[in-house]
Amino acid sequence: MSETNLFNQEAIDKLKELAEKSSVCMMSTSLDQRPIPTRPMHLQEVDKEGRLWFMSNKESDKNMDLLKDAALQLVFINQSSSEYLSIYGKAEIYTDQDKIDDHWSIMANAWFDGKKDPNISIIGVKPEEVKYWDTKHGKVVNLAKILYSALTGDRSDAGISGKIVV
Repeated sequence: MSETNLFNQEAIDKLKELAEKSSVCMMSTSLDQRPIPTRPMHLQEVDKEGRLWFMSNKESDKNMDLLKDAALQLVFINQSSSEYLSIYGKAEIYTDQDKIDDHWSIMANAWFDGKKDPNISIIGVKPEEVKYWDTKHGKVVNLAKILYSALTGDRSDAGISGKIVV
């Protein structure tokens, strides 16, 4: 697996591509607690600065965790494309209507009674450390290369991984 670190706009573009393609991640809060509280979250969007946005009930356990400690871990898995993304960052919780309006999507109606729901908040995550794993050639070719590597021991073209610095 080759190591390719990404910076600036290229990093934000890759972060956006991988996160939005998967759209659902596992969000872990209270990282010093055992077991670490983890739950699935639907991504609203990745903005032009690389901040990730999620809708959340303002009385939820995750919000209470983040009010005590803003550190969190997000893990995105797109198994069909063999793409993976791990994000460590800090969260901010917003309840102002303008922020909610800016990041609202129709998918949020699955959890809330529209964007004026009094229980809604939005979590903005600023990435601090990001690591990605990706294939160079797509899943089918990648599976063939894994089989080739298993048979020959040649691991020179197994995929790409690296850090994303936003």
